[in-house]
Amino acid sequence: MKRLILVLVLPCCLSAAAAPYQLDATEVRDIRSASLKRDYQLLVALPDSYASSTRRYPVLFVTDANYAFPVVRSIAQRLAKHAGMEEVIVVGLSYAAGDTPAYSRRRDYTPSTPRGQTYSSDMPGRAPAFGEAAAYGRFIATEVFPAIAARYRADMRRKAFVGHSYGSLLGIELLLTTPATFEHYILGSPSLWFDRGVMFEREAAYARARRELPASVYFGIGGRETLAPGKKRSRSEEEADMVADLKEFDAALASRRHRGLRTQVEVFPGEDHASVFPFLFTHGLRAWLGKAR
Repeated sequence: MKRLILVLVLPCCLSAAAAPYQLDATEVRDIRSASLKRDYQLLVALPDSYASSTRRYPVLFVTDANYAFPVVRSIAQRLAKHAGMEEVIVVGLSYAAGDTPAYSRRRDYTPSTPRGQTYSSDMPGRAPAFGEAAAYGRFIATEVFPAIAARYRADMRRKAFVGHSYGSLLGIELLLTTPATFEHYILGSPSLWFDRGVMFEREAAYARARRELPASVYFGIGGRETLAPGKKRSRSEEEADMVADLKEFDAALASRRHRGLRTQVEVFPGEDHASVFPFLFTHGLRAWLGKAR
């Protein structure tokens, strides 16, 4: 019996080895954290006008850079080009070198070690790590900020934080400890269920200690991020109503009447945890910059 041999012929216009796709006007810079003893990367996107101007630009610092950086960069550029938005520098904050995304973000973005819950690690031989958000926030303020200020024409008096899910939890940690770290916070779908709602406890503690909270905060969330049918709402990931949690948290902030605090909550009907980020970022950026003057 003869065997039929299939031969795949590539068109002459295709290279045998494809080059990796690169984003225009972007740079990747390695940074060793002296305080955390870990290596990270900063992904930097410069405005279209950067090379031909001498002015300084507002800066967006974006967590979960692996997926969020290209999204934020593209939306910010399109709004500047087609909607009159002010141009910005975008800085993506990578996961730690050698860590999986899940391991890195659980450790760096969470405020505490979960009580009464067990988690498995996706890194063999390494126990799960949590609760280093405060230390990671200091790394941003004391190591990332100076690195960006020294290398780029960044207006460090106009900085915005962009986070989603655990990244948004990190933003709330900064908001309730060192709110002046950023001039604006864009916080999407915060995981307020984490550690039995520990951030509700910390918000109450902040209110007992201080009357001022100088911050501009935009909260966005998908309308479908609600309690699953048949579940009883609680402070656990499986039984969380994230929309209700966010409204409750914002109401608590509003009830304190903190001097200097401005918040806005927007719920996007039909969107869920996976799909809502581009919407909330677009609206959150408009809430901060509006149209160029």
